[in-house]
Amino acid sequence: MSKRKAPDSNNPNQNFVDFLVELANYEKNVNRAMHKHNAYRKAASVLAKYPTRIKSGDEAKKLDGIGEKIAKKIDEVIATGKLEKLEKIRKDDKSEAINMLTRVSGIGPVAARKLVMEDGIMSIEDLRKNADKLNHHQQIGLRHFEDFERRIPRDEVTRMEVIIKQLIADEDEDYVATVCGSYRRGAASSGDMDILLTHPSFIAKDKKKPELLTAVVKKLVDSKIATESISQGDTKFMGVIRLPEKEAKEGEERHFRRLDIRLIPHDQYHCGTLYFTGSDMFNKNMRAKALEEGFTLNEYTIRPMGSTGIPGEPLPVTSEEDLFDYIGMKYKAPSERNM
Repeated sequence: MSKRKAPDSNNPNQNFVDFLVELANYEKNVNRAMHKHNAYRKAASVLAKYPTRIKSGDEAKKLDGIGEKIAKKIDEVIATGKLEKLEKIRKDDKSEAINMLTRVSGIGPVAARKLVMEDGIMSIEDLRKNADKLNHHQQIGLRHFEDFERRIPRDEVTRMEVIIKQLIADEDEDYVATVCGSYRRGAASSGDMDILLTHPSFIAKDKKKPELLTAVVKKLVDSKIATESISQGDTKFMGVIRLPEKEAKEGEERHFRRLDIRLIPHDQYHCGTLYFTGSDMFNKNMRAKALEEGFTLNEYTIRPMGSTGIPGEPLPVTSEEDLFDYIGMKYKAPSERNM
């Protein structure tokens, strides 16, 4: 299981969480059964936040997102200490290889299946011997595989945040940058660093302004914070960063980390920060609540739904609080959005 993508939890139900995540990855990567993947991920998320040890499947079924089939699996693990379905999966070398290869940044389930089924690549070691079969992103993912697998301690993200925000302000103090994802929700560690960027000179009705992103990326490259570029478009940069040596604590290893920067219009920024902060389940529930109240909400705008079902013009949003107010929902701070 990928350390980077695994739930960040030390709760008393961790063994249940682990087997559910493993099943979720199998359904996504090998079977391409996204409905099962989503069901297992939701159940894992629920159990990751449950404060006491689950004693039976019946107890688990009382929690939202856990049905009869998952409850039976929980009973099986409680009774035997293992899950027969997982034991069979683990004995299937090709399934295991596909799951393993998808842990390399840039390799999705389709590419992993092709590498295993057509090229006979069964391990990371095999992949390193066949790196010529990989594209630019995948080669970077393979080169930094072990580092990208490591979760980033919160303290390291915070230090990197200070450095990057200062560099951005040095370029132009009117930029606004927010580190989103699990970090903004208060997590003790993160899988990667996800920054949302905007500038008051860029609004939704404008043409794209890629120069705003280019200037920031150049600043990060010139300062040697960004060590490699995976890809860069008009509004998104994907790359690799590393904590500067002078910022590292004594004896601290400096690992390579993944960085995404998204540039979005200034008037869509608060919808963007809400969406990219997550969690996925919180976003889903909030969008459902918005529809109930006659609005459509996404990462760009909130719009009223007309009587014909056609969304109207975007409503003005000056803060995340505005979005909660529009749909009649009590404001939740980012740390309260872990679902």
